[in-house]
Amino acid sequence: MPKTKTKVTFTKCIQDSQDYASTEEHMVSRVFFDLEIGGKRYPGLYVDIKQPVGGDFEKTPLEVGTPKGYSGPLSYSAFREAAEAYYRGCVGRQGTGIRIAGGSNIRMRNNTFIITKVVEFETDTDTIGW
Repeated sequence: MPKTKTKVTFTKCIQDSQDYASTEEHMVSRVFFDLEIGGKRYPGLYVDIKQPVGGDFEKTPLEVGTPKGYSGPLSYSAFREAAEAYYRGCVGRQGTGIRIAGGSNIRMRNNTFIITKVVEFETDTDTIGW
């Protein structure tokens, strides 16, 4: 199967809503990025990221949607992993934007993080797009 280099440049995260360490713990956010694949550049894309209500933010895998504005081939598992790591790098115990540890009933809304992170991986070009 032919593979091509994929470069994702995450540029911004908007944390729409997050209740942390409560019985109603949840998170809904949007991550913005540029994609370069097969020598073509797709700027200004975004993906929605969610944590199911009641899940543990630090442990429960996050739901990463499909990229909006791009419908070609993409290694979804590598992209999902990178998007989740980017988000957790902005917010949470390991976050550089907001570091949360040991709190309870923390409510955050409309926080914007301008943090650039570049990730590269291979995409199977025979993969059917979204």
